Amino acid sequence: MGDTRTAGTLDEAQEGFTAQERAAMKERAKEVRRSSRRGGPKADPEAEVLEKIAEMAEGDRLLAARVHEIVRAAAPGLTPRLWYGMPAYSKDGKVLCFFKCAGKFGTRYSEFGFSDVAALDEGAFWPSAYALTEVTDDVAERLTALVRRAAG
Repeated sequence: MGDTRTAGTLDEAQEGFTAQERAAMKERAKEVRRSSRRGGPKADPEAEVLEKIAEMAEGDRLLAARVHEIVRAAAPGLTPRLWYGMPAYSKDGKVLCFFKCAGKFGTRYSEFGFSDVAALDEGAFWPSAYALTEVTDDVAERLTALVRRAAG
């Protein structure tokens, strides 16, 4: 079975993580170090998320900003935070859902996904991530319902 990742070359995949994956892991390590600092001023996680969104390329930025608005309105109890350098939203300290921009991994679409913390189980098989190319009224409505359900 061939490698289906589009973020890097086959040579990179055979040698381990792609450059984009290594960069994401480094960002995650920084996030962990920043959150574990003692005595220093605490960063505002929502400001960090908004700053990261502002740094994205225009298409991803527009999607991420709209997703952020939808998640904050649908489940105000979720805490915005960065997770592998991407906007995420946590419940009780655990990531519940996240936005993964296309530009970060060189994919043709962004994704909105859910972790195993999300209350979305449907029998033995259900989606945990969705491709996202634009946020129409219908998409916003579906995202709102999914986020509300996932947050419980």
